[in-house]
Amino acid sequence: MPKLVSFLLIIGLSVSVSWTSGQDISAAQETEQTDPAQQKLDLFHQMEMLTNVPWFYLAAMDQYEKNIRPSQQEDKEKKQLLSIQIPPEEWVGPQNPDAEDTSLASIEFFNGAGMDGDGDGLADPTNDFDLLFTVATRLAQHGFTEDDIRIGIWEHYRSHKAVKLISEFAKVYKTFNTIKLEERAFPLPIHSTYSYRSTWGAARGWGGRRIHEGTDLFAHYGTPVKSVCYGVVEVKGWNRFGGWRIGIRDLNNVYHYYAHLGGFNKDLNIGDVVKPGDVVGWVGSSGYGSPGTSGKFPPHLHYGMYKYNGKTEWAFDPFPSLKRWERQEWDKRRKKK
Repeated sequence: MPKLVSFLLIIGLSVSVSWTSGQDISAAQETEQTDPAQQKLDLFHQMEMLTNVPWFYLAAMDQYEKNIRPSQQEDKEKKQLLSIQIPPEEWVGPQNPDAEDTSLASIEFFNGAGMDGDGDGLADPTNDFDLLFTVATRLAQHGFTEDDIRIGIWEHYRSHKAVKLISEFAKVYKTFNTIKLEERAFPLPIHSTYSYRSTWGAARGWGGRRIHEGTDLFAHYGTPVKSVCYGVVEVKGWNRFGGWRIGIRDLNNVYHYYAHLGGFNKDLNIGDVVKPGDVVGWVGSSGYGSPGTSGKFPPHLHYGMYKYNGKTEWAFDPFPSLKRWERQEWDKRRKKK
């Protein structure tokens, strides 16, 4: 009998440890952390172990929602790590009269999406573990191949643009095996000869009256042009205004536009992942005409930034960012001496 009791206790302990592992993680989330990014990364990896959904897709979905939300103040007040959200009516069920319901029984009765991830008997959308477990489980229903995951993401957002951006973010996270990718670089070598000033909004006449959506950095022909960020190459080729140009999307939903190039890095293709400092091309004077047109203006890099908020994309002045990245690179250079 003692052996049987011991055996049952061991089984019970194993089940308890497995069931409460989510509770331990949830409790850890409530403690103050010096590195929220690492805490989130740990949570994504834990969820991959539980659901087999690759962590980098979960991280990409979270980053996408962080980018399109106007404010993170609500998360700060709720002390949540994640930016992912499921609408209340979807979480508790469309016919559920209680928009804040956390009862598994009633949520299931009303066909709600909410699930209990940490084993505390509640399906709480303000609990990061419950929330991520619900999202990951929904994705897992479609399968685990890249196409399966993309179908699951589309079902979640019903947006082809969201699927595209989240897939790009996931590719970057997978490549570098981390979500800590805040480094930036100045687009030209700081030891090279260049000059620039704020030209945002200046009038442009070629091809019809328009405003200048960027900053011109004047430099010698052949000066290397670098990626300023971690991201994915979305566009590469000719544009009648920008000439030979390349477009890179970063993890903040910002599209970085490099135009009037004299040539591209031949090893770089659409869909490739880049990091800050990678050479993407060289300064030239291409543009304002049919493919190959060049020399209608002095050699320079036209650099533009465009932000996507989940609905629309608009240009904003890159000059302040350029000044900040330039200063940061000079600071790094001084520290090395």
